[in-house]
Amino acid sequence: MLLAEVAQATQRLADAGVPSPRTDAEELAAFVHGVKRGALHTVKDSDFDARYWEVIARREAREPLQHITGRAYFRYLELQVGPGVFVPRPETESVVGWAIDAVRAMDVVEPCIVDLCTGSGAIALALAQEVPRSRVHAVELSEDALQWTRKNVEGSRVDLRQGNALTAFPDLDGQVDLVITNPPYIPLTEWEYVAPEARDYDPDLALFSGEDGLDLIRGLERTAHRLLRPGGVVVVEHADTQGGQVPWIFAEDRGWTDAADHPDLNNRPRFATARKALP
Repeated sequence: MLLAEVAQATQRLADAGVPSPRTDAEELAAFVHGVKRGALHTVKDSDFDARYWEVIARREAREPLQHITGRAYFRYLELQVGPGVFVPRPETESVVGWAIDAVRAMDVVEPCIVDLCTGSGAIALALAQEVPRSRVHAVELSEDALQWTRKNVEGSRVDLRQGNALTAFPDLDGQVDLVITNPPYIPLTEWEYVAPEARDYDPDLALFSGEDGLDLIRGLERTAHRLLRPGGVVVVEHADTQGGQVPWIFAEDRGWTDAADHPDLNNRPRFATARKALP
């Protein structure tokens, strides 16, 4: 019974243009019936919950899966998310993976890490979890987002602050080993091409940044330079269409070296890195 319902739901989601209809139909079935996705076959026909069709209708209308279930998975984390906070994406996992490798290669006993525009706290929490002796600091401007961030960082050792990423952490100037950010980077001109799940549900503050999408990144370049120690590294996620543009912002004449772009798992340009030049 349930597997037949899931097949029917999969078709409905596919017809609505949902990018991963089978996965979402199964995730929602698992959510409604209180089991793991791999245990759906254990749900008896008599236990089918008609609320399943209510959540399928919401997903059909392109409400994000994570808003319906209230959770998002990121690397080894399960995060609480909902209206007002940016839902972390799988592409960002490879950005964090690169950052973790970079910090480990530094051979610093207690590396100092700053996550600018932290949103749900996904990046900061992943770094705190996977780099055990790191000191991780995170900043978020939006009070709406912070309601979720505070839930997620509770009990962790992440130092969470509310504030503007451009002026954040003056107490850490020149002491940071790694600055990482997944800032807003969508050009305002691209609004109509953004997937409904993001455009209609993620906060605009987390999505858009000027005509070319690079306004905030230009500002964060100065923030990163201020925060980093000489030899420290900055990691900035960007749109795949901005490959080549972002490394130029971290120019040698602005105190940077080794600026480069890196691909995501789909081999599309996804993030730029640079090192603060030695004096």
